Amino acid sequence: MITGATKNKVDAIWQKMWEGGITNPLDVISNLTYLMFMRSLDEKELEAERLETMLGIEQNHLFPKTYVNDRGEEIPGKDIRWSSFKDKRAEDMYRIIDRFAFPFIKTMGDNSAFSKAMENATFGFPAGKPSLLEKAVTGVEELLADFDEHIGDLGDLYEYMLSKLSTAGTNGQFRTPKHIRDMMVKMVDPKPGELVCDPACGTAGFLISSAEHIRDVYGDDMSAEQWDRFTGADGNPQFSGFEMDQTMLRISAMNLMLHGVDAPDIRYLDSVSQKNSISSKFDVILANPPFTGSVDVEDIDKGLRAIVETKQTELLFVALFLRMLKVGGRCACIVPNGVLFRSNSKAYRELRKQLVEDQKLEAIICMPSGVFKPYSGVSTAILVFTKTNAGGTDNVWLYNMEGDGFTLDDKRDLDEKHNDIPDILERWASLDAEADRERTEKSFLVPKQEIVDNEYDFSFNKYTKTEYERVEYPPTEEILADLEDLNAQMTTSLAELKKMLGGEF
Repeated sequence: MITGATKNKVDAIWQKMWEGGITNPLDVISNLTYLMFMRSLDEKELEAERLETMLGIEQNHLFPKTYVNDRGEEIPGKDIRWSSFKDKRAEDMYRIIDRFAFPFIKTMGDNSAFSKAMENATFGFPAGKPSLLEKAVTGVEELLADFDEHIGDLGDLYEYMLSKLSTAGTNGQFRTPKHIRDMMVKMVDPKPGELVCDPACGTAGFLISSAEHIRDVYGDDMSAEQWDRFTGADGNPQFSGFEMDQTMLRISAMNLMLHGVDAPDIRYLDSVSQKNSISSKFDVILANPPFTGSVDVEDIDKGLRAIVETKQTELLFVALFLRMLKVGGRCACIVPNGVLFRSNSKAYRELRKQLVEDQKLEAIICMPSGVFKPYSGVSTAILVFTKTNAGGTDNVWLYNMEGDGFTLDDKRDLDEKHNDIPDILERWASLDAEADRERTEKSFLVPKQEIVDNEYDFSFNKYTKTEYERVEYPPTEEILADLEDLNAQMTTSLAELKKMLGGEF
């Protein structure tokens, strides 16, 4: 999550671009993102050079020794790096970025997901105002200096820029906070070689968190074949993501490339439409799908309607996860709270019943409504389940998260005293011990039969036990005596006040 100082820097760059004639917010976002990516690529190249010097082992490099653009013009590869052109004269900087650096990033990875996402991208800085590009480059340099130690925050910057649009959040276009993503990833524990998908990937946050988890937990023991699967070099990429926003697809491809996933399966695709026929493919699905509205019934894939007859997006996506998972595949997804308890629609109850009776529902974590502020105040929960197609639900773990380590207002300041995430992960690792927890605690296990008896209601409050504390009041006579004493004191005080005022009132 970015600080107020960082937001001020973004605002300053945004204002300069606006004053320079780039007034369409989406154009501002796209062009700033390209510049951020160019700088991040150079930082990654500098790191490779440092390792090469330190270890004496040749590293993979991003930039060629010589680059030839589509006009046949040639330039040394080092000249198209950020560290080379950022301090040049405005006119020279514009020529290098326009003719060489931007075309270079567009074609990175040949026919990769990234190059496909960038296929129709255009360089949006006007040729007659090279000073505007110079100001933007200087601003991005100052901005990203704060992020050199945690390059994954490119998506956080994008989220903040997106929040400046009047439509931000109305179509689900906001990222899941990294600490929530990381918690969900640890709960389903994606492993080397397992296929991981987010069918509503946005800026690829879940895929990045999954990649970081696999690298951190299993990286030392991974085989060459597993690393090829990780990067996508084997032609069967480990990470897949689908999205309907072209700008976010580009961000996804950029983010994943910066995290060592060079060839993911990132596609422009409406996941719940008839164009998506993927079934029983993935080992892990992690997602925060769109909650708002419904879709055209005629365009919904028939296979999904066979699972749940609805046009509500939150239900269609859960049905989609069930279809796309292999048997034995795990899912952690975010849903609006209405999915847990709504009973005025048959589809909601039927989907909950299917999770309990036909699959293995493992956990429901109710999150506080401020988790997605300032972009949305919607109340949400995390569902964790395994696809079995043969039942298996035994006890379902319920947890009522009261804090996530940040304040729950629009500011979302750090609040380490109220952070349930470490407790959630610790208890998830030892679920057997939860059997002894009282129903007055934050978490406990609920037997399947109890959920069935409550008509598949998943709401936390349905299963909690309320403790009533007996309060002893004094006898009525004593209360009346106290009232009379107070009345007498008021009469005396009023008389003294009149006397002080000289008898006039």
